[in-house]
Amino acid sequence: MNDYFHRQIQLWGEECQNSLQSKKIAIIGCGGLGSSLGIALGSCGIGTLYCIDFDKIEIHNIHRQIAFKTKDEGEYKCDILCKLISDRSPYVKAIPKNMDFETFSKENIEVDLIIDATDNLKSRADIDSFAKRSKIPWIYGSVEEFNGHVCFFEKSDFSAFKINAKTPAGIAAPIVMHIASLQANLALRFLAGLSLKKDLLYYLYFDDNGELITQKFNMPKSSSNG
Repeated sequence: MNDYFHRQIQLWGEECQNSLQSKKIAIIGCGGLGSSLGIALGSCGIGTLYCIDFDKIEIHNIHRQIAFKTKDEGEYKCDILCKLISDRSPYVKAIPKNMDFETFSKENIEVDLIIDATDNLKSRADIDSFAKRSKIPWIYGSVEEFNGHVCFFEKSDFSAFKINAKTPAGIAAPIVMHIASLQANLALRFLAGLSLKKDLLYYLYFDDNGELITQKFNMPKSSSNG
């Protein structure tokens, strides 16, 4: 195992690397963000990844959902993603959950972290409510066109977002992978016990000149935290 994780061990040592084997995370959604998250975090030595999604792969998904190939069309996303994770690393248990988040939340599976890889605000609000009740931190991520949001939610309130049923606009693969990589880095820093900024919303976008801009916003404190 040390050979596999040699470059990570150079970052934080064997003890920290070994500690990741006891960690459990839930990735909610196995599409664009979920694919990149699964590949990134599935290679880091985290002990157990639950991959939750009830959708099947469609041909129009594949250009941005990098875990899938055209021959996977019609298969369940969670199954294909977990197989890929397991094929890439024998040191992680990738468990597919062919269900929606509400059903998964009722299974009372203990995890250290929840990562949002959904595509709608209603699901994220449900994740936030469950996370607050269960006292589990979660990482929000969203992407559309050439912009995206990322936030590590612990004590802040997701209700700052206006919940609606807006359909996402067009999107290309690189911005999806970029936002997922930021989520994955926050997750890994948290699970490895490294410092990170919590309850801070990062808004990233390309301006009209093609420059990548990053803005930061403190999220309002949840009323449940006093």
